[in-house]
Amino acid sequence: MLKHVSTELLDIAYEESGHADGWPVVLMHGFPYDIHAYDEVSPLLAAQGARVIVPYLRGYGPTRFLSADTVRSGQQAALGADLLALLDALKIESALLGGYDWGGRAACIVAALYPQRVQGLVTVNGYNIQNIAASGKPALPENEMRHWYQYYFHGERGRAGLTENRRALCRLLWTLWSPTWRFDDACYAQTAASFDHPDFVDVVIHSYRHRYALVDGDPRYDAMERQLAAQPPITVPTIALDGSADGVMGIDGTAHHAPHFTGPYEFRVIDNAGHNLPQEAPAAFADALLAVRSRA
Repeated sequence: MLKHVSTELLDIAYEESGHADGWPVVLMHGFPYDIHAYDEVSPLLAAQGARVIVPYLRGYGPTRFLSADTVRSGQQAALGADLLALLDALKIESALLGGYDWGGRAACIVAALYPQRVQGLVTVNGYNIQNIAASGKPALPENEMRHWYQYYFHGERGRAGLTENRRALCRLLWTLWSPTWRFDDACYAQTAASFDHPDFVDVVIHSYRHRYALVDGDPRYDAMERQLAAQPPITVPTIALDGSADGVMGIDGTAHHAPHFTGPYEFRVIDNAGHNLPQEAPAAFADALLAVRSRA
């Protein structure tokens, strides 16, 4: 059931399923996706007694800014603050969090900075908190190639391209990032409607420029960004997932992920799955959430 709740900045649209008095789990989508990534995960969790909350991020679907004056920021601190504000608005003291891409970043931020609000964490691609100070350091050429779209968004040609060709561009990203996933036109169209949001382009462009220190952030998040710059550890029970066929983020393994996680931690590789892991491998994603809950 689609519901709405207001925070200081947003009218957040979210889907709620399962038991109203069940154990809370919040599932966060990424770019360029939406809440339909969790259509098959949610009922698996609800069947185990969960209250499942799946919000549309800022700039997606029916979620809206309350004021025209609010900066259309896509920076990492904004995403984390939105998730924290959602928990507050729903009066959820502590929840299990799951996410990937932008949503995984929001979940990691809340887990790192507000561990008392998080029972456990499932994160795709491990530690998703950006190290902006190190963003100018080049990666291996094959990994730089995977991030072509980010560099495209750094210029005004990229902004125009996303504005004019958002559905074709985002579908291309789906194809490149999940090369083994055979989604159909109806599946893509269901999600692509969320990209028609009036602030989608501004939020996306700001996100991919801020992470490289090319633009300023919203001043309201300066204090949180300073905390994130320290690359804080995540102490809550965590399972990190990678898809073996992820076309945007290579599998780094425990050598990369483990140092950031100081609590109970496990790393899993999901065979034949790409970047949109909960939609491509819903049973594996749900299983990870149930497993991490058992360790909380």
